[in-house]
Amino acid sequence: MWLSFLLSVVAGALCVISLRYLVTFTSWLASKPRDIVPTRYVPAANPEDEHIQILVVGDIGRSPRMQYHGISVAKHGRKVDLIGYKETARHPELIGKPNVALYPLSPQPEWIAWGTLPLLAIPYKVFHQFFTLFYALVYATPPAQWIIIQNPPSIPTFHVVMFAAWLRGSKVLVDWHNYGHTLLRETLLFKPLVPLYRWYEKGFGRRLGDANLAVTDAMNRQLKGPKFSVKSPVYTLHDRPAGIFQPIISKQARLEFLSRLPETKTDAKSIVEGKVRLLVSSTSWTPDEDFGLLLDALMKYAVPTSPGPNRRTPILAIITGKGPQKQPYMDKIKELEGQGRLPGIRILTAWLSTRGYASLLACADLGVSLHKSSSGVDLPMKVVDMFGAGLPVAAYSAFESFGELVKEGQNGRGFVTADQLTEVLARLLGVHGATELAQLKEGAISEGKLRWDEEWDRVVGRVIGVVKGH
Repeated sequence: MWLSFLLSVVAGALCVISLRYLVTFTSWLASKPRDIVPTRYVPAANPEDEHIQILVVGDIGRSPRMQYHGISVAKHGRKVDLIGYKETARHPELIGKPNVALYPLSPQPEWIAWGTLPLLAIPYKVFHQFFTLFYALVYATPPAQWIIIQNPPSIPTFHVVMFAAWLRGSKVLVDWHNYGHTLLRETLLFKPLVPLYRWYEKGFGRRLGDANLAVTDAMNRQLKGPKFSVKSPVYTLHDRPAGIFQPIISKQARLEFLSRLPETKTDAKSIVEGKVRLLVSSTSWTPDEDFGLLLDALMKYAVPTSPGPNRRTPILAIITGKGPQKQPYMDKIKELEGQGRLPGIRILTAWLSTRGYASLLACADLGVSLHKSSSGVDLPMKVVDMFGAGLPVAAYSAFESFGELVKEGQNGRGFVTADQLTEVLARLLGVHGATELAQLKEGAISEGKLRWDEEWDRVVGRVIGVVKGH
């Protein structure tokens, strides 16, 4: 009885939602009858007048790979139209440029973010995204030669983009960062929806793009293979660091930055002298990044309060990023500190500008990646940035594509359990680990020498025609 009543309420609410958006859209069309038929793409006489759209169904400021696409396109003289949510600051190279325009998507109502009424919030979110995406791609923006989209999310992006590209004559480049259905599988509440999401993602995904990008060779093989059977060409575009990520070798330069940063200024001298080790981890605070694993390792590592042969070097751990699970972990850290279970360990959170984050990585002793890869074939871009800044990493390693980025013993160390991470921290951050850490740093610097611009020009630039050659 109660289930029938609940389903009736949800169904009624969805009808109201659909009617609301339909009335809004119909009113807009009635007010501008001449604009009902969308403009179609016509090749420009001057290449500099060509438009290329970068679509992010998420916060543009927290989508570095998509921002890098935009920067590269702009460098080659094309017009860049960024479409996505405007929540955090964009990369500096995408601000104030005459050939870069921003078309922000209408933000979702706050009550969706509250996490209440999920049976109603989820379909409302999809309806909201559908209509705002449709308007942005079909009416608000100039017709584009190419639309570059990221996946995930697949729903409702795939079918809206497919329809918009057909209406306007644009080509579509799908950048597969991961698979939406494997990420959905990590959320217990939505597990029953995984088969539907998987059917949608595979069905539309194999037909949508005129070309596709995979972040790893392993993903490339899956997309081409029987699991997806993608019909259009698939190219691997490994993440590479942008030019803003550079090593800082000078002790004086390192001290100057750490002395300015609020989170490190009281420990700046001790960090440079090696009396305190600076550990940095960037996380989106989502289920596919188990911050609890790092927390357990730090508790096991925790420095004894009295001097002795077993005393370990104190750690200042700075965790950057935003996400849904942040506050519960912050509460847990406060509780552990109150219980005296983290002696010699300070854990701080920070949200920095791109330039500040790049400098923090370059000044740290070790980076930690907790990315578990829901699909097994993607890679954490944060590790790429760390290598660009010359920072060796300790990274979760139990997934297929791990070795495409982190070379064990050359630029980092892998771990699976908290005990293994504790052992890595104790060895690398101790006095006797200085030589090994220095060798890993050399490997990180070497890995980071291949930059985004080179990789992008070689792959994407040729696919979309802004770089000539074969």
